[in-house]
Amino acid sequence: MKARNFALVMTAALVVYLVLLAGRAFALFETGEPVGILLGAGVLLLPLLGIWVAVVTWRSGVQIQRLARRLESEGALPDVSDLPRRPSGRVDRDAADAWFDARRAEVEANQEDWRAWYKLAYAYDIAGDRRRARATMRKAVQLESADR
Repeated sequence: MKARNFALVMTAALVVYLVLLAGRAFALFETGEPVGILLGAGVLLLPLLGIWVAVVTWRSGVQIQRLARRLESEGALPDVSDLPRRPSGRVDRDAADAWFDARRAEVEANQEDWRAWYKLAYAYDIAGDRRRARATMRKAVQLESADR
């Protein structure tokens, strides 16, 4: 719940910033000068881009949370509590690699199982590869949506 509350606070801060930025854009439009209007259009693109990023990010979070709740109800959430950890709290690299190899084998055995893809995304995450974790989680969401 803490992560969601933090995301809500950050989203609220982003909205305030975007409103202020849009206000600057409209002030530039009101100058009536071609340079001001062009700058205003450029500045207005930033809040629009920010809104798009926020919507896409929240949508992704909601979809991933839906999958996590579904796995939890099935008693199938990935559990790495027994894996050895470094003093920093991160999973030991060799243990993460072994856990990852097992999750990859599950996906290779059943390419259409969103649960296996979710666990593989989690394996990428504990291995520290966030880019692949996000891409793999998108695949899990896509498969789960087709499964419903």
